[in-house]
Amino acid sequence: MEAGEVRYEVQGTQALLTIDRPKARNALSPAVVRELMAALERAESDTSVRVVVLTGAGEKVFCAGGDLGTLAGDEGFLSTHEGRRSYGRLLARFQELRKPTVARVNGHALAGGLGLVLACDLAVAVEGADLGTPEIDVGLFPMMMMALLQRHLGRKRALELVLTGDRLPAREALTLGLLNRVVPAAELDAAVGTLAGKLAGKSQAVLALGRRAFFTAEDLPLPAALEYLASQLSLNVLADDAGEGISAFLEKRPPKWNDR
Repeated sequence: MEAGEVRYEVQGTQALLTIDRPKARNALSPAVVRELMAALERAESDTSVRVVVLTGAGEKVFCAGGDLGTLAGDEGFLSTHEGRRSYGRLLARFQELRKPTVARVNGHALAGGLGLVLACDLAVAVEGADLGTPEIDVGLFPMMMMALLQRHLGRKRALELVLTGDRLPAREALTLGLLNRVVPAAELDAAVGTLAGKLAGKSQAVLALGRRAFFTAEDLPLPAALEYLASQLSLNVLADDAGEGISAFLEKRPPKWNDR
């Protein structure tokens, strides 16, 4: 484990990334964004890591969003604007990663913190956690993370969240598809571990191919999506692990993945 605003720890096949600013409600400072990006790069290059888990320090807040104390910046307008864009690059990097990601939502996930939850492939939250976009209450709008919110919710519910700033209890967020699981705090680690363990047991090569296809097809018109996915299926069939998986199924044995 290493000190910093983001802690990086390898636990078995998991890389655990922890936003470590509990006194600031794990807010997204420029340093946090930089360190999360570096941690993702590190996890991707580590062959022992098969799943990335993202969480916040403490038991109350996953991430409260952008650090308002650093919002104005002190390096000139254009430089500050580029710094803000780095959060958008971070959201995109989660989806470009070749390894699956799980958000361990240990508490409230608000504003840009909700964006991080949505950027992860799967999310498990504790009961009592709130999810929402309260920026409007301080005269701001959830601009960049809204791109992910639009892809998770229908227009009416997404607009209601960003226009009102209302918070959703975890159970309601689950019914809307923003989360995969909601569990008591005492069961959070076990639930995350079970989910991450399932992902770690799959072919990493096929997971990477499939995740990329999923996100690419999401933004294509239906005919183009189907044509693109047909090409990806042809690639998938040629993968070594596809042959191994089919052989294992026919031979009634567990597959031995080579991750290629």
